Amino acid sequence: MYETLEILRDGGVATVWMNRPEVHNAFNAQLIADLTAAFRALDADDGVRVVVLAGRGKSFSAGADLNWMKAAGAASVVDNLADARKLAGMLRVIAEMTKPTIARVHGAALGGGMGLASACDICVAGDKAVFATSEVRFGIIPSAISPYVLRAIGERQAYRYFQTAERISAARAVELGLAHELAEGDALDAKVAEIVGALLQGGPKSQAAAKALIRAVANRPVADAVVEDTARRIAELRATPEAREGLDAFLGKRPAGWVPGG
Repeated sequence: MYETLEILRDGGVATVWMNRPEVHNAFNAQLIADLTAAFRALDADDGVRVVVLAGRGKSFSAGADLNWMKAAGAASVVDNLADARKLAGMLRVIAEMTKPTIARVHGAALGGGMGLASACDICVAGDKAVFATSEVRFGIIPSAISPYVLRAIGERQAYRYFQTAERISAARAVELGLAHELAEGDALDAKVAEIVGALLQGGPKSQAAAKALIRAVANRPVADAVVEDTARRIAELRATPEAREGLDAFLGKRPAGWVPGG
C-alpha cells in the first residue's frame, strides 16, 4: 500500500518499517505522506494494539533527504511552508496516536530521525545507535521536531544540543531521557518484544486515556482546575466496561479479556 513503508502485522502488533535503506530512511515528501497515512490508518484499526516504528538497512532514519531539502530551499515561501506543515503534521499524527508507540532505533537517528524517536511514546535504542539534532550544521533549525525533542530531553539540554549538533550515544540518550532502554548487542528486538508484552497487558481504552491524561496534566500547576479534571477522568473511566472487566479479572485471578491468549 505504501511506496516507502513495509508494514508487518503480528496479532495486535503492527511494525512500520521505513524502507528507504539506500538513503538511510531519510525523509522526502513520499515518506512523510506514507507515514502520515499509515499511522492514521493504524490508529483507526481496532485490531491494532501497539505500533512499532523501525528502519530497514543500517539506520533508523538519517533525517531529511538532502536532495529534498535542497529543492525545498529553492522553492517559494508558500511551497516551503506547505512542505514544512506536512512534516510537522506527520510528527503530530504519530505523537497523538491513541495507541502505544515504540521507536526501535538502531544506527543513525539524526535530525528528523531523532524527532521520530521523540514523537513515539517509548524509545528503545541499540547500543550502536546515535542521535543528533544536526540541523544547525546545515544552516537551519530543528523546528518541526522541537516539541517532541523538548518533551524528551527538556529545555536545558536542548539549549546545548540544538546549538552544538553533537552526536548523542545510546547510553547518553538514556541519561537524557530520550531513550527508555539500551539494548546490548543483538538484544534490540527482544527488548522491544518485552515492552510490547507489557503493553498488551493493559486495557486499550485506559492506555489511550493515560496518554490523554499526560497531555492534559504535564507542565501545568496543581490548581483547582487540574485537580477537578483528574478526578473527573478517573470517575468516568471507573464506570466503563473495560474497567469492570479489569477489576473482575483481577479478583477472579484470570487474564483480562484484552490480553492475548486470555
